[in-house]
Amino acid sequence: MTGTEFAARALELDPRLSTDLVARAHDLAAAAHAGQARRSGDDYIVHCEEVGLILAELRLDSATVAAGLLHDAVEQGNVALDDLRRGFGDELAELVDGVTKITGLRFESREREQAENFRKMLLSVVRDIRIILVKLADRLHNMRTISHLEPEQIARISRETQEIYAPLAGRFGMGRIQRELEDLAFMRLEPAAYRELSEAVDATRADHEAIVTEVTGPIRDLLASEGVEAQISGRVKHLSSLRRKMLARSKRLDEIHDFFAVRIITGGIGDCYRILGLVHTLFAPVHELIKDYVASPKANGYRSLHTTV
Repeated sequence: MTGTEFAARALELDPRLSTDLVARAHDLAAAAHAGQARRSGDDYIVHCEEVGLILAELRLDSATVAAGLLHDAVEQGNVALDDLRRGFGDELAELVDGVTKITGLRFESREREQAENFRKMLLSVVRDIRIILVKLADRLHNMRTISHLEPEQIARISRETQEIYAPLAGRFGMGRIQRELEDLAFMRLEPAAYRELSEAVDATRADHEAIVTEVTGPIRDLLASEGVEAQISGRVKHLSSLRRKMLARSKRLDEIHDFFAVRIITGGIGDCYRILGLVHTLFAPVHELIKDYVASPKANGYRSLHTTV
């Protein structure tokens, strides 16, 4: 794939991206990694492209997408940081340099307190939060393609993903990436439990998706009749989340009540409380499971209302 072709793919995900910057970054990455291959046998540039596309899909800025393409160019491609600075400017060079530095940090402990300390250290050594976002995209693609590594490497990287990078993704509000990282780590660290739970969920997925439709339909109709604008979506919860609930509550899958979730996004705080009240006119709430993260936001700034009905 040429730089122009890659830029065209990236712009399909986010038309605001700079064709010139993204194409030039791709061309340099392709030259830097020419002749290099991953353990999977894929050309190294494929990994760089996938990282760039993940960042484009997240609708991050052009410099971040370019940094995703070039994130290994200094360490693996022998590109001098000064050359990056001359060709692309200080901003991109600092992003790539930051990713190179945190890639060299390795987490070994399995203690929860040490994991939190390591996350804090990562955040303290980066001057631009986009460095962490590039690293998360890099880790996501690495976890998707990790099967070609040695078992002990897979276990180490998966533990690191589970304890460091998935929580970081959650802290930055990147729920989709957090969920995928958690499930990929679960699959590698506990393959038998993952397979058993996956098969059980798949066996009932159609029924639960039908329930989601049955729930969202009346909510959508009621909000429309009340003149409340909102985006409504539903999903079966991801496997690692279900696994944590089963272990924490010592319950079987069929005993987990919050098996699926409905998300309602609206424009203001007042509408959040109004919608909660309307939902409770349709479905009886479990009062002890109502959580108000609007009045008491999470540490990462997350604000929402949770209810179980």
